[in-house]
Amino acid sequence: MASIEVPKELVDKVYEIIETAKSTGKIMKGTNETTKAIEKGKAKLVAIAKDVNPPEIIMHIPIIAEEKDVPCFTVPSKEELGAASGIQVGTGSVAVTEEGESKNLIKELLTKSKQ
Repeated sequence: MASIEVPKELVDKVYEIIETAKSTGKIMKGTNETTKAIEKGKAKLVAIAKDVNPPEIIMHIPIIAEEKDVPCFTVPSKEELGAASGIQVGTGSVAVTEEGESKNLIKELLTKSKQ
C-alpha cells in the first residue's frame, strides 16, 4: 500500500488538518467522494482509516493517490475520521479539496512525514 503509515503524534495532526479544512476550506467524505476528488485532481491530502472492513473498499485509494501525486495518510479509526470530518458516523476516507487555513498544517505534516 502506498499510503504513509502515520506515527501517533502525526495522526492528531491529520485529524486537525481535516477539522481545520472542514471549517475554513472544503473536504469530501466517503470513499466515492474521495476517489472522485483524487481523479479530478482536486484532492490536496487524503486520509484513509485502517479499520475499514473489508479493506477492499478503500484499497484503490492509495494507488490512485500515488498516481496523482496526492499525499495519502492512514489513520487508525474510521470513527475518529468521521468525527474529525464533522459527521456522526465513521468514514473510510476523507479528501481535503480546499485547504483553507490548514495549508500550513499540511506543509508541516508533509515535512514531518518525510523525516
